[in-house]
Formats: sequence, structure tokens, C-alpha cells
Amino acid sequence: MYSVVGVRFKKAGKIFYFDPIDLPVEKDSSVIVDTARGLEYGNVVIGKREVAENDVVLPLKKVIRIADEADAKLVEGNKTAARDAFTACQDKIKEHGLKMKLVDVEYTFDRNKIIFYFTAEGRVDFRELVKDLASIFRTRIELRQIGVRDEAKLLGGIGPCGRLLCCSTFLGDFEPVSIKMAKDQNLSLNPTKISGLCGRLMCCLKYEHDNYESAKEDLPRIGKLVMTSLGHGKVVGLNASERVVKVQIFDLGKVLELPSDDVVVDQE
Repeated sequence: MYSVVGVRFKKAGKIFYFDPIDLPVEKDSSVIVDTARGLEYGNVVIGKREVAENDVVLPLKKVIRIADEADAKLVEGNKTAARDAFTACQDKIKEHGLKMKLVDVEYTFDRNKIIFYFTAEGRVDFRELVKDLASIFRTRIELRQIGVRDEAKLLGGIGPCGRLLCCSTFLGDFEPVSIKMAKDQNLSLNPTKISGLCGRLMCCLKYEHDNYESAKEDLPRIGKLVMTSLGHGKVVGLNASERVVKVQIFDLGKVLELPSDDVVVDQE
């Protein structure tokens, strides 16, 4: 078992585990940690806890120290500098006529690198752009191409439901979403109805999928002959979330919605 704290570097970013060593690190505190790209400033979202070896990436990086007011001011200064770098990079992209869209700019905590996030339909030759940016900022430059889901996560926005995007508010990792999930939930397969701002299938299709899967196991399949309190019939539809079965009652010549406990599959 390893003693760790969970640290997040962005509002809805992925949570990484770090070794707090003997520091009095508590939840909601800010810390300076050692990462693969150098020292970084992060917020503790999971307090000290014991986790199994399979849940951590070894060797476990350490918490260097608890952040102070000077560190917080440095982070704010980095954000201001990043906005200026964003404008400068946009100007250079236009100057070089590159087919790419700049999405975000980020300084590392110690300012030894600037990361420019962008989207593009294909590969982009940005070698000359990097040279120009390096001559302006006199530091290491990294251009990182991201996908449309990552773009939505960085920019945020309002989803079709009228709420802030899940990916930009609390969703740390993207989970696979398939069209089968929409089918299982009897949703319209119209892309405009089941796609988010990013143009991909909405992440929320994943939330209730397990519930639908377990419900369908308890419900009769469509086409099965069944016995109900109103007589024999045939299953023609399901409402898994409500545990309701649509049955065509032979004697009545009607299709009725009945609770699942009133529907018994005929023994074949």
C-alpha cells in the first residue's frame, strides 16, 4: 500500500497521485509537486489515503512543498503572460497562413516552457512558427495538437441540456461512448440530438448505460409471447428506465404499457 494525495492541475483535469512524504497536506490545499515536465502548481482534491500498488504509477512522484502566496501570485502572472502569448501566436499563425486553430496557451509553473494547444484537420508544418515563437519568448516552445473533445473541455460552454459542459466542470477523463448506448436507451439516432458541442456523441450517454443494461436483463425481449393480467400478448417495445413493457394484447387488439411485474414470458 502507498500513502498518497490526489492532485488536480486544472478545474476538471485528471487526478494524479503524489507521495505527500511527511508534509501536512490536506484536501483543498495547494501544493508544488514534481512532475515529468518539472515543478507544477496543483490543488489537492483527495486527502491522504492508502491505495494499492496497482492504482499508482511507479516511481511515485513527490509533493515538494505546500504552496504559499508567492506561488499563487506566480501562477496568476503565468496566466496573464499566457493571454499575451495567445495573441502573439495567433498573429504569427495568420502571418504564416497556417490552417490551424489556436485553442489555449499554458506556461509551466517555472516558465521553462510554453505549451500552445491547437486543432487542425490534418498535419501542420509549424517548424517556422516554432522558430518565431522561440525568438519572441526566449524559452522552450511546444505545440500540441488536440482533438475536438479536448477543445470543448478547454473552452467550456453550455450543452444541449442547458447546463455547463460536463467535461469542463467535473469530468476528469473521457470515457468511450458508442451509438449502441443511444440505441439501448431508445434515443433518436439523429446526430443533432445525441451530439454535444464538440460534434461527438454526448458523454452523458454513458452515465445511465449500466442501469439500462441491468434493466434489460430483467425485461422480456421484444417479440416474446407473454401472459399479463389482461390476457396473452406479444412484447412490442420496452421502457427500460421505467421498467415498463409495451404489450400487444391479442384479445383487446390494443398495445398497452404494463409494469414489468405484470408481464410473464410464456414457457416455450
